Amino acid sequence: MRSNYWSCTKFADWVRGTPKPASGTGDEWKSWETNAQGYNKYRYWVAETALDAIQNFINWPLDKAYSTKYYITNRWIDQSHALVAHSKHVKPGKWMDLDYRILVCLFDELVDFVEIEKAYSNFRWDAEKQKGMRWWQVGRWRTRTWRSAKAGIDHLNWEMSLTDEEWLDADMKHEAALTSQAVAAKEIYDLYVWWTETYPNRPDVYDASGWSDYCESKNERGIGFMESDPLEDPEETKKILGKNREIEAAYESEDTEMLIRLIKLRGNLWT
Repeated sequence: MRSNYWSCTKFADWVRGTPKPASGTGDEWKSWETNAQGYNKYRYWVAETALDAIQNFINWPLDKAYSTKYYITNRWIDQSHALVAHSKHVKPGKWMDLDYRILVCLFDELVDFVEIEKAYSNFRWDAEKQKGMRWWQVGRWRTRTWRSAKAGIDHLNWEMSLTDEEWLDADMKHEAALTSQAVAAKEIYDLYVWWTETYPNRPDVYDASGWSDYCESKNERGIGFMESDPLEDPEETKKILGKNREIEAAYESEDTEMLIRLIKLRGNLWT
């Protein structure tokens, strides 16, 4: 996809004889196309078809170089053919069972989506914000090695504020509601915060249940883990292990709930 099409320039408007709108609904674009062709179909063909063909021919070497760069980036940097966990969660070369990889890979990809793709969207259409950025951070030759949690969250905050106010009549603006994009952005934000803040800070199961303290007290008395403890209370041990299983089950349930929410959000994870 090009960032600039010759068929969308002022020169093309002059050739066509009718200006092309910057944006519009599907019906508006269809109406414009019908009117532009009706004005002069030959001039419309030159502006919409011939100019693009000439641009493709002239830019062919650069397009090939860009395609090569894109392949290399997708293959070895972004690894867009795979779901990849961050090294802090799964060390390269270390085995992890699939149940854990499903959780970690999907949520680590969500982090990349926010901190890389949404972060880039925060700068992509704002020339002022792009000032001072490196050549590989913006534009045609950027790579996804650049990330910013702040920029990603800033963009989500902007999306979360979007309403349908501009589509309403003046006397109905008080009824403005959040757009579907705003609702999805809020869900993305909530899941991102859960994975980056809540999940890593959940109390350790053995600490929360009291099992760690119990084992530490045995060690202090010089009793091995498999040795019987003269002061051991079987009922207390059973209670601690039961609490341990309850916490594990609660964590597992929470993980599953969040994964389901992420899957339901799948149709909104694009930029």
